[in-house]
Amino acid sequence: QVQMVESGGGLVQPGGSLRLSCAASRTIFSINTMDWYRQPPGKDRDLVARIRNSGATEYMDSVQGRFTISTDNGKNMLYLEMNSLKPEDTAVYYCVWKTPWEDHWGQGIQVTVSS
Repeated sequence: QVQMVESGGGLVQPGGSLRLSCAASRTIFSINTMDWYRQPPGKDRDLVARIRNSGATEYMDSVQGRFTISTDNGKNMLYLEMNSLKPEDTAVYYCVWKTPWEDHWGQGIQVTVSS
């Protein structure tokens, strides 16, 4: 069983920055995509950013230019650099690594943007 653990969340003021990390407990093979999702209070879980095994990246429109997804496969790590944070970015953030057979989800981490 692979364990996915997010870290780096917390409380930040509007305009601030955070870097989320996601660590896998072991190497995962045949990864199709490595994603970050978020779920604001009372709302659905949405895809925020994705990096494909080709290296291509995709972003939710509202975070384009502010968030950057990256990976260090040699260390089984996924990152989300978040800049110019806004109150509407407040949510629980989840990492998920998707293979043809299984999606490996983290437990989620809270990000709160508030003054």
